[in-house]
Amino acid sequence: MVVKRDGISRRKFLACSTMTAAGLSAMTVDTAESNAFTGTTFSKHLIRKKENGCLRLAACQILNYPDVAKSTRKVLHWIETAARDQVDVISFPEACLCGYAPAEFWKNADPQEFLRGEAQVIDAAKKLDIAVILGTAHWESGKIYNDLLVIDKGGIVRGRYSKTHLVESWAVPGKALPVYTVAGVKSCFIICHDVRYPELVRLPAVAGARICYFCSSESPLTIDDKLSAYRAMPIARAAENSIFCVMANAPADRKTFRGSHGNSKIIHPDGNVLIEGSYFDERLITANIRIKDANGRMARRAANDETILKEWLNAGEKLVTT
Repeated sequence: MVVKRDGISRRKFLACSTMTAAGLSAMTVDTAESNAFTGTTFSKHLIRKKENGCLRLAACQILNYPDVAKSTRKVLHWIETAARDQVDVISFPEACLCGYAPAEFWKNADPQEFLRGEAQVIDAAKKLDIAVILGTAHWESGKIYNDLLVIDKGGIVRGRYSKTHLVESWAVPGKALPVYTVAGVKSCFIICHDVRYPELVRLPAVAGARICYFCSSESPLTIDDKLSAYRAMPIARAAENSIFCVMANAPADRKTFRGSHGNSKIIHPDGNVLIEGSYFDERLITANIRIKDANGRMARRAANDETILKEWLNAGEKLVTT
């Protein structure tokens, strides 16, 4: 039986949205499988992807190090891997240029090391024609911001998003809600603890964002009472706004169980998880998405319906920078 989805067959939908090779399940697609899909068949697949208005997205689930140069080399390796897999946008975990370092690290952290690492990533994005959402930090007026550097295809820097709601003591909160165009699609951004504050996604979605890049380094597996909520919240952010959500989270270390808990995922606007990583594996979580599926319908309805929240939401939309 062929199930219909929004007027098209399930088979055609999966060919655009989640499949990297004929016969592969949308829930198990990974880099190794897609790398095996090469030659003429792969070229035809990419042509169909572009004709159907699709993007190939990847969340890079990796461990990083307090050594910025070492972390940068690892990031560059995964950017190259994604580029070979014809990925349009790759996103990395929170603060991935240094790992989620403790407060002591920041007392002697060198801003120039971060700038050098960012410059190398920008250069790679330019050479490989891939967009990158990079977890990093920057210094401004003597203050440190935990942020994402948003690099579009061709190495074009669109700007930064700085984490709004902090749990760490070394950073100061960001004061802007930007929407940047990444690979031709209006996109918004949240970092880790931000996911608990729905308005950080709702307001940009009202303003036109159709993909949310959620970059995190959350609690480890040992704090298992949080795992259910961590899975639910990014799914909610996608479904309640009718937009895609791409979650790049650091994995757990197999030897120490330190780090985060993985489960990086790409979520459809209807709330279904297209693909999800495990707790431990370092890998690309990759899917093709059909851009028109992200219509922002639920976000727009929240702002347009005659309710007691209409005025508040329309005023909040003005806080978003586009």
